[in-house]
Amino acid sequence: MADFDVQAIRRRFPALAEPHGEQPLALFDGPGGTQVPETVIEAVSNYYRESNANSGGAFATSERSDAVAHEAHAAMADFFGAADPASIKFGANMTTLTFHISRSIGATLSPGDEIVVTTLDHSANVDPWRAMAADRGLTVRVVDIRPDDVSLDLASLDDVLGPRTKVVAFGWASNAVGTITRAADVVFRAHQVGALAYVDAVHFAPHDAMDVHTLDADFVVCSPYKFFGPHAGVLYGKPDLLASLPAYKVRPAHDRFETGTPNLEGMAGVLAAVEYLAWVGRTQGVAEDVTTRRLTLHAAMTAIRSYEMELYGRLADGLEAIPGIRIHGITDRGQFDRRVPTAALTIDGVHPRAAAEALGRDGIATWDGDFYATGLVERLGLAESGGLLRIGLVHYNTADEVDRLLDSLERIASSAVATVH
Repeated sequence: MADFDVQAIRRRFPALAEPHGEQPLALFDGPGGTQVPETVIEAVSNYYRESNANSGGAFATSERSDAVAHEAHAAMADFFGAADPASIKFGANMTTLTFHISRSIGATLSPGDEIVVTTLDHSANVDPWRAMAADRGLTVRVVDIRPDDVSLDLASLDDVLGPRTKVVAFGWASNAVGTITRAADVVFRAHQVGALAYVDAVHFAPHDAMDVHTLDADFVVCSPYKFFGPHAGVLYGKPDLLASLPAYKVRPAHDRFETGTPNLEGMAGVLAAVEYLAWVGRTQGVAEDVTTRRLTLHAAMTAIRSYEMELYGRLADGLEAIPGIRIHGITDRGQFDRRVPTAALTIDGVHPRAAAEALGRDGIATWDGDFYATGLVERLGLAESGGLLRIGLVHYNTADEVDRLLDSLERIASSAVATVH
């Protein structure tokens, strides 16, 4: 952690200086959307000042706008570890992209074909497939979790795969409890039965490097506003698959999946967010021969992963020392390579919303509820009691903020115990 200059990181984010009384807000709300560096704000603003025009025009602002879009696709290809910018598709958000792609895939399927989803996932990678299956007369099969560590039960996956499985949709990391799924294992199993693998990387992308070619997934989708960019969704798809699918588009649209007028100002912000991460890679102890953007992004995410998980260890140690707090998910230190730095808690005698409100009064931002991981929270038996309190660390959080959070949580948990007694 000493080699990671978190203060240099924090100086790039204006929102981190937002005051709450005599101290800044402590923002642990990253899983719902991260803050953005000044350069992202400037990129969106500059787009409006200098390049604000629709695509394809024979004049300067439109040409600049097209250049921004081209560079944003190339930047996201580097972020995914993809070879071809044409494999990158922008959309409003991950949910909208998944509804769009699921509809295209569904048009190639027949009644009785099967779609596999999981209990562990965000509803954005469950409900679009359920809706499409209902429209097309398909069967949806569900992979269960292992309740002891809230991880995907691969034996359950093997049980539901078969010759009629056409799509396996799953998340790379749980947005609720932080579990990392062994994505390559799931992709391999899907391909063994001839199915497509559709990977929700929204919660994984801010925390570790991606290489879609090594993973061999057919589709991987993420949300730049979860990794320091503006609100948008971005999909990687294997080019041959994208070309083979039916497209629901208006006839003159330039792209088969990016329908309508593009969010070009958003693309400018996404490009700036990727360049910010490349800066992290160049400034956090990277070897001098790491020069390409793809390599610097990999270096950035490796440095971020190391820093965040050391910080998460500090958080986990503190949480486990507070009576009445339970962490849901992987708690074995030897298995921390299978989680991201997201803690999901329940506190004896304290409703998750009440805990979040108390933390909010202390200037600490967290989330409560089910975070659209509705099936998972129901499976854990927590839906009727308000779900979970979620603490999401990202690379701009500090040890001092973690200690401040732990002090507040100890006070909240102690107050509940005192009230009971």
